[in-house]
Amino acid sequence: MLTIGIYLFDQAELLDFAGPLEVFTTANRLHEQQTKSSLLRVITLSASGEPVRCRAGLHITPDTSLADCPALDVFIVPGGRVEAERDNPALNAWLIAQRPHISTLASICNGAFILAGAGLLDNLSVTTHWEDAAQLAREFSQVNVQPEHRFIDHGHTFTTAGVAAGIDACLHWVASNCSTPLATATARQMDYPWAAHASHEEEIL
Repeated sequence: MLTIGIYLFDQAELLDFAGPLEVFTTANRLHEQQTKSSLLRVITLSASGEPVRCRAGLHITPDTSLADCPALDVFIVPGGRVEAERDNPALNAWLIAQRPHISTLASICNGAFILAGAGLLDNLSVTTHWEDAAQLAREFSQVNVQPEHRFIDHGHTFTTAGVAAGIDACLHWVASNCSTPLATATARQMDYPWAAHASHEEEIL
C-alpha cells in the first residue's frame, strides 16, 4: 500500500487538494471492491496539525502534523495564497530532509512556488498556473518554466497548471503507478473527462 500525503495550509485552494484527494480515494475504493485489499492511503497534514482555513473559507482539520507524519511515498503541495508557506523555514527544512525518502513529489497550480523555494525544482522543467508562470520564472531562474503544459511528469516529481490540471495529473499518476484500467475506471466513476493517451502527451521524462 502506498501512502499519499496532501499538505494543507491557510488559504490553500480547495480544489487543488480536494481534486487529487478524490482521485486517490476513488481509485482505492474501486481497487478494494475488486480485490478486498487497499492500494492507496491518503492522509492530510498541516505544519502544526491544527485546522486550516481554505481560500474558499472552508475549515479543514488535517490528520496529522509534519512532525508526526508517517513515512510517505507521495507528497502533494496545493496552490493558493502560498507566500507564507514558501518562506516557512520549518516546512523547507522538512521538505529537504524528507525528499530522499519520498518517491514522488508534486505541486498543484502555484504550489510550485513552495517546492521551488525549497530548491526542489532546480534544473527541472515545470509548469504552473498561466497567471503565475512569469513570476515563477523571474524569481527562480534555475527552474525551467513551461506554462504551455497542463502538467509535467519526471517520474520523481510532477507539477501542474491550475485546478483541474491537478486531477489530470493524478489520474496520470494512477495510470503510471497502479494501472491504466484503474485510472480509467476512476475517471469514469468521477464522471470526469479523461483519456489515458491524451494524458501521456503531457509527460516529459
